[in-house]
Amino acid sequence: MNKQQNNNSDTNWLGAGLGVAFIASLCCITPVLAVLAGTSGIASTFSFMDPFRPYLIGLTALLLGFAWYQKLKPSKEIDCECDPEEARFTQSKSFLGIVTVVAALLLAFPNYSNWFFSDAQPAQIQYVSEADVERVTFNVEGMTCAGCEASVKNELGKLDGILKSKVSYDSGTATISYLKTKLTEKELQDAINKTGFTANLQQEGENK
Repeated sequence: MNKQQNNNSDTNWLGAGLGVAFIASLCCITPVLAVLAGTSGIASTFSFMDPFRPYLIGLTALLLGFAWYQKLKPSKEIDCECDPEEARFTQSKSFLGIVTVVAALLLAFPNYSNWFFSDAQPAQIQYVSEADVERVTFNVEGMTCAGCEASVKNELGKLDGILKSKVSYDSGTATISYLKTKLTEKELQDAINKTGFTANLQQEGENK
């Protein structure tokens, strides 16, 4: 009975660790899901969690570390071949290793989130008059990773008249070259705000 309780406890620690890792990654997973699903409005849903990521990452490490400690510490009990729990894969070191790798991948998601989407604005040759081209920069609040950048670029790419856009979560800006004969600053701002992030026109001389 004690062994069964210990095994169940190990599984609980694993589940908690994986759950916390998933929660820690929501702020970056959601924008990618938004791009893939075409529902850009949910992109910023969990961006408020970004300041808590370091604490959630630490909690994940503690939970999984304790699970490994429980699994590797010497057992004082005598195992017998009749114990059905011994054969359960979910209570094996292999399963613990798999869960640890999955948790690590979730926590590292911001570093490779851009793998899940292609450039929303494929290169195209356009012949336009320089007098018709306008360039504007918006300060964009709430972006936390490459997935957020992709969500904003994806929404801007839907507009007819966009020539080029550069979005950076590091600087919190979106710089856009567009045809002023087809678009206005207000339409660009509304497109960015549609993702759930907040865009404000960067004033002349302002440099973030």
